[in-house]
Amino acid sequence: MSVFDSYSPFIREFIYARGWDQLSEIQVSAADILFHTDHNLLLPSQTASGKTEAAFFPILSEFYEDMPRSVGVIYIAPLKSLINDQFVRITELCNETGIPVYHWHGDVAASHKNKVMKDPKGILQITPESLEGMLIHRNSDLLRLFGDLRYIIIDEIHTLTGTDRGNQILCQLARLRERTGVSPRRIGLSATIGDMDRAAAWLGAASGRETVVPEITPAKIRWRLGMEHFYIKEKDVAEIPSAENAGNDAISLDLGYEYIYDCTRDRKAIVFSNSREETEYVTATLRQIAERRGEPDVFLIHHGFLSASIREEAEMRMKDDDLRHVVCATVTMELGIDIGRLERVIQSGAPNTVSSFLQRLGRSGRRGDPPEMMMVFREENPLPNTPLPQLIPWELLKAIAVVQLYIEERFIEPPNIRKQPYSLMFQQTLSVLAAAGALTPAALAERVMALPPFQYVTKEDYKTLMLSMIQNDWLEMTEERELILGLRGERLVNSFKFYAVFKDTDDYTVRCESDEIGILNSPPPVGDRFALAGRVWEVEDLDLPRHLIYVKPVKGKMEVAWPGDYGEVHTRILERMRQVLREDTEYPYLKEGALKRLRVARALARSTGLCDHSILRLGGYTWALFPWLGTRSFRTLRRYLVRNAGAFRLSGLEFEGCHYMTFKLEGGNGDDLIRMLAEKTAAEGVDLESLIGETEAPVFEKYDEFIPSALLRKAYRDDKLRSDEMIPRLAQIASEGRAPRAADPADMEEVMETFEH
Repeated sequence: MSVFDSYSPFIREFIYARGWDQLSEIQVSAADILFHTDHNLLLPSQTASGKTEAAFFPILSEFYEDMPRSVGVIYIAPLKSLINDQFVRITELCNETGIPVYHWHGDVAASHKNKVMKDPKGILQITPESLEGMLIHRNSDLLRLFGDLRYIIIDEIHTLTGTDRGNQILCQLARLRERTGVSPRRIGLSATIGDMDRAAAWLGAASGRETVVPEITPAKIRWRLGMEHFYIKEKDVAEIPSAENAGNDAISLDLGYEYIYDCTRDRKAIVFSNSREETEYVTATLRQIAERRGEPDVFLIHHGFLSASIREEAEMRMKDDDLRHVVCATVTMELGIDIGRLERVIQSGAPNTVSSFLQRLGRSGRRGDPPEMMMVFREENPLPNTPLPQLIPWELLKAIAVVQLYIEERFIEPPNIRKQPYSLMFQQTLSVLAAAGALTPAALAERVMALPPFQYVTKEDYKTLMLSMIQNDWLEMTEERELILGLRGERLVNSFKFYAVFKDTDDYTVRCESDEIGILNSPPPVGDRFALAGRVWEVEDLDLPRHLIYVKPVKGKMEVAWPGDYGEVHTRILERMRQVLREDTEYPYLKEGALKRLRVARALARSTGLCDHSILRLGGYTWALFPWLGTRSFRTLRRYLVRNAGAFRLSGLEFEGCHYMTFKLEGGNGDDLIRMLAEKTAAEGVDLESLIGETEAPVFEKYDEFIPSALLRKAYRDDKLRSDEMIPRLAQIASEGRAPRAADPADMEEVMETFEH
């Protein structure tokens, strides 16, 4: 009651009007910290626990009594859709209070942005990219806009910590503080934080304040969870209709997609996929099934390459509880957009991380119901001569491992710390200089090096970067010995794409008459067809100078591919996957097909020795190594083997994700190889720098192509490789004893019969 009484009258009326009978634990704790301390606040709490209200109720109560003389809150979110959603919620909360709410991103009209410029008050919701543009082009207005700024709220910080985009925000906050002289309190919101101390340190970096994490009682796990597995009996041939099959209804669809369709039938649901191309294909397939069954098309689509209008339509329709729509989505629907009462979540394949699993599961089950998810796995039926590593259902094992890690340990992946973010440093150098106009090299270095994300970058390395930028016309030295933007730098900064630190492409906008459909990376020729927004389009005309593609809709479906990085997998997940193979537990959420598939995999692992040995002979000179290491450690081991291939007489190394690698040992033995590796790494360690070629320039981030090769190699060493897990794992594998002989085909008959069944 003391917290409730501390809220302003309009907050209490808001709570009464919605029939809340109590405040959540996170709301009580947040109010106590915000009302009675001057600390930063990190709010980790499960989805739909009221984190947004926990932050805003005390802040708005303060503003109601003492309105800031400028914008009082900057709310930063990673997605435009999340900002749009929160804008509606917070505007409703602030109605009749005199506290204005503004949102600012690329899809917001200039007239709305002009309002906050004319009368800067209340709450400003903004993306990191728009804030970057404001720091550059409205530098002289910053003090007027934010001179009495009191709070910075960063939503979904688990998506930002350890990334260039998150570090960009830290740079922006430091620059804003330097320009205005104010030090607002910071509030971080997330439902999935793996390392509280590391996340709190990130949130409070260079803020001059202590960051507090309230003690919250862990919520009891109450899920409706299922996993089912299907074999693809024959390839899907339902692509572009032709004259031969235009009237043929006997188009094959595999049972996995039929099952997904039935799981979503007459339900309000989301179907998550791990890539845009799969999302497109799933959407087209579900629409095709509906057409074949004579049922209505209730399927929507949501991903980052679609037009804003298509994404917003999906969001609005999903908010209507009277409609039973199904949206097929990627990570863009994973975060905290309010889509009303969602009945079920479907996951195609396994989520890559525990964090992603929890975020996606948490989209359902609001308003008192437990969250509900069905994971569906589709796999081609293996042939009798399929190599052993390809007979293991890696996706199913990963999904079980992800679920069990959270159930048993409440494990969530900790955020990574990027030590050498040179791409971001390149961008911030140009941004700082563009805002200042001209600076001496020493003054520019002082400003950039003082930004929190660059604490591990040495002065010598920044000098190398700066000299390279001068030599390549990104920067220019004046006669007064000051630095200004060079011609290339000016062109880059004047492009709206400069504000983003994530990779973009030379996009082409797709239009059907007056409707904007989305974007493609490259224009197909006139007459070609492609998939986008869950439909197939035929190119009618191209306007290459204006980057426009004009299309018409046609029936059918087909695959589409975008380049992409699907993230890293933590070593704990790989270790738990091995335990799944070793143990006898039959998890209650496995349906009949998934349970049968797991039993077959376990029988195969035991009959081949995979349960007890991490290196196995596949026949002849071919060996398979299963190191059970996460992405970075697996990558390090793979490079180490390649680097020492000659000494070990190793050739033909191939790998699949971070699950296994195969190679040939001419006249050698896999057990001897592991023993030598274990002894060598234990005695000498691993020189990570030696694993990167002298002429290699690994490019990952947006501006890496403009970074000197020596710095790129250093960044790859520090941020993409690690040996601390690899060395003890090799010693562990060496202690497992001799690997069993190569599996004889006759020994596999029972297992293969199970596959065929």
